[in-house]
Amino acid sequence: MEAQTLHRGRLVDHIQLVVKDVEASRRFYGAVMAVLGIPLGGSADAHFWYDELFVSSPDGPEALGKLTGRHHLAFQAKDRAMVDAFHKAALQHGGIDFGAPGERPYHPGYYAAFVLDPDGNNIEAVFHGEAVRSAPSVAISFDG
Repeated sequence: MEAQTLHRGRLVDHIQLVVKDVEASRRFYGAVMAVLGIPLGGSADAHFWYDELFVSSPDGPEALGKLTGRHHLAFQAKDRAMVDAFHKAALQHGGIDFGAPGERPYHPGYYAAFVLDPDGNNIEAVFHGEAVRSAPSVAISFDG
């Protein structure tokens, strides 16, 4: 198999999901983000966010009254145990199993779990195997 180089953190600035029940989504994403070690960025009645993921109700001004539909989102996990914990937490907080933790054929070492969130979005946690990161994250600061 030919060697691959994967790049993350360069394409997506943010993602917004407009959900039918923001409280059900708040419980679900609160549980899975806690497992993934991603802190809550902020919250109000009609929305909340974690890092680049924004979740809001259809009544918010950013939603224009429409649900976003079905999406697939994959979150990076630090190891296999984190993928397993993600799957367990998701199922305990309203998620539906869509693929138990295990190796996938996408590339050697690809270990992932899939769940459907309360709106039917396919949410994945993936560990790509042992690797060295060039940086833990991209930091953007604005002078002004």
